[in-house]
Amino acid sequence: MNFNATSGARHPAQKGSRKKRVSDTAAMSAPAYPPPYNPYASAVPGNMPPNMNMYDGRYVLPPPYTASPDYSRIHPSFPPADQGFSIPSQFLNEPLVANVAMQYGQALVGSGKQLVGQELEKYVPFSRIKYYFAVDTRYVTKKLGLLFFPFTHSDWSLRYEQDGPVQPRYEINAPDLYIPTMAYVTYVLVAGLVLGMQDRFTPEVLSIQASTALAWTVFEIIVELITMYITNIQTNLKTLDLIAYGGYKYVGIIFAVLLSILFHKTGYFIGLIYCSMSLIFFLVRTLKVQILPIGTSPSHHDPYMHNSGNKRRMYLLLFVAGIQPFLMWWLSFHLISPPVPKS
Repeated sequence: MNFNATSGARHPAQKGSRKKRVSDTAAMSAPAYPPPYNPYASAVPGNMPPNMNMYDGRYVLPPPYTASPDYSRIHPSFPPADQGFSIPSQFLNEPLVANVAMQYGQALVGSGKQLVGQELEKYVPFSRIKYYFAVDTRYVTKKLGLLFFPFTHSDWSLRYEQDGPVQPRYEINAPDLYIPTMAYVTYVLVAGLVLGMQDRFTPEVLSIQASTALAWTVFEIIVELITMYITNIQTNLKTLDLIAYGGYKYVGIIFAVLLSILFHKTGYFIGLIYCSMSLIFFLVRTLKVQILPIGTSPSHHDPYMHNSGNKRRMYLLLFVAGIQPFLMWWLSFHLISPPVPKS
């Protein structure tokens, strides 16, 4: 064991000083904190290249997606997260907003209907068709009397307004589509009744009668339009006018067929002849005002063209009126029962 006797002499002890303890020395040095917690440390691959920080973003995997925290628990003043979807309903419940939305919706629907109506008006003139159905009971009664007794009528002029002819309910001489339509439907029903009384009725009879009558009506109108186009005749007649005048023949057909039920063929031919004559007289007097306008003075430059035009108009008038008896007979003669042979 070595002993140094001069140790105490070289470093004499000073009065009033105290010896430093190990704990005091440790307290004066820098504190040793643990490294910061890295939640992604376990995700860093082991084979990290040298001179590469472990916090480099290329070697840190993204954290898993989690639900967003509910801030209403942390800050009670925040509304819950699911209350945001009720804001639109609360906004629409305001009276001013509801009225504006309703007015906008009505305006949008109105503009859409107007656009659709304009597109349909190009192909089907609904506004013009309404004119032909503007009738009442008084007009229908007087019109039927005029069809059966046209010889007693004297004033065949047609009154006009600023934008067109007067509606049929106010003008008995105006054409309508109500009577022709109802007469067409009644003709089909009466044909089924007569055939049923003769034990010739089948479910297909009504459709055959309706399609046959409609086809002949369409054929008649097409022939009249082609004739007017070829002869280059300018009149006030429209296509719906021709349909209306051509549909009045079903009134006479119904009357003749009903007479055949009581008086067989004799009653049928008596009714057919009388209705044909009355319809011809009615059409000639009615169409004369529109096809042969009154007050046309002869042309001083070319009187031949004027006379030729009047002749063509007269031929058209006679053709439209003269074809009706033939169509009345063609559409009704097969409904008359043959005479019963005497035993």
